[in-house]
Amino acid sequence: MLGINGGEAIILVLLALFIIGPERLPEYAEKLKDLVKAAKRYATGATEELKETLGPEIADVDWRKLDPRQYDPRTIVRQALLEDDEPAAPAARPARPALTRLAPGERAPFDTEAT
Repeated sequence: MLGINGGEAIILVLLALFIIGPERLPEYAEKLKDLVKAAKRYATGATEELKETLGPEIADVDWRKLDPRQYDPRTIVRQALLEDDEPAAPAARPARPALTRLAPGERAPFDTEAT
């Protein structure tokens, strides 16, 4: 609030009450109310005008994705440095050993248990 803390705001309000006086206070309160309403109308009008100018596709924009506070420069640089210019070929799958069926009673060559 303009760099004013709560105690300073109370002092300013009390000072304004003493300077304005009880006779003119309702008049200035009415002016303040009109000023706040005019500011609200101005902000609403500007928002509606912006929506009209940009069209209906502005409603589909996810503004949270564009928030610069979510970006970490270190991550952006790391991703840019690790990024390849060409898409990498899919990695070859390692060959699997062929499965062989054992005859009944036959042991596998790696089987160390005696049956």
